[in-house]
Amino acid sequence: MTTKDRLLAMLEGKRDVFFSGEDIAKALQVSRAAVWKAVQALRAEGYPIDAVTNKGYRLSRECDILSAQGVMKYLKPEYRSLDVTVLPTADSTNAVVRQRAAEGAAEGCVVIAREQTAGRGRLGRRFFSPPDTGLYLSLLLRPAAYTPRQAVCLTAAAAAAMGRAVEQLTGQAPGIKWVNDLFLRGKKVCGILTEASVGLETGAMESMVLGVGVNVYPPRDGFPEELGTIAGSVLDHPVPDAKNRLAGEFLNAFLAFYTHPEEKAYLEDYRRWSLAVGREVTVLSGGREARAYAYGIDDDCRLLVRYGDGKADALSYGEIAIRLQPENA
Repeated sequence: MTTKDRLLAMLEGKRDVFFSGEDIAKALQVSRAAVWKAVQALRAEGYPIDAVTNKGYRLSRECDILSAQGVMKYLKPEYRSLDVTVLPTADSTNAVVRQRAAEGAAEGCVVIAREQTAGRGRLGRRFFSPPDTGLYLSLLLRPAAYTPRQAVCLTAAAAAAMGRAVEQLTGQAPGIKWVNDLFLRGKKVCGILTEASVGLETGAMESMVLGVGVNVYPPRDGFPEELGTIAGSVLDHPVPDAKNRLAGEFLNAFLAFYTHPEEKAYLEDYRRWSLAVGREVTVLSGGREARAYAYGIDDDCRLLVRYGDGKADALSYGEIAIRLQPENA
């Protein structure tokens, strides 16, 4: 770890505290000149560092820049062994983690980007990922306890985990559009993409990349025209350290769900926040559309629907369209 990285960890750990150059030098076992260079390097990366004569340095309380050190401080002790990397930009965090998985990376590899140039959503759609206003995170899993059929439950668990993180940050309950989109105030604020690698001989999952993309703030130049009526953001004004906290709280919640699969603790939230249950929906499958009534979600996270002819079905994959009521719009 570089002097700059160690300094950032020190400043992130106690944002309200000024550290003198001498104290930092002693703690990091470097020279005062090295401390000054590290401060300048962090400032060049956009970190607002306050400097006060006879007090020293501190990271501004208003700072909201993603960093591995910033995320780690929100993780519960049992999850601090995660290998967290924060990149200024990436084509796709899922692509980066897939590559690391192919190179033998262990479960728990986390890659976060402040911007994606080729972010993807489900069905090959582009995921708009502008710089510094969102959270784009991918996590490598090696889910020996799950079968490919159960992959939908990991997506549901991720949706519930992000729902908890959003509620903790904003105090507002989200809505979940089956299977993987989060809504807040009637607008989509988060999408989830899971990609699995299955062994041809065993049929078992060898690895899974779980990706989440969150619109934390409105983009500086607004959303593209095609997203203007659909997309929203978790927050509408800056909140100190919101992105690091959101990432940390999501990982805490998801990993608690993931490491205790038999409990399926996410199902209560997933059902409670469902935007589909109790509504008429349009089921989109194989290029066809069919109207149905969604009446529940079963223990395998399948959406239970009944079509107009009385036929019932349990959907484990696919897509639905929902017409939200005016009060949710």
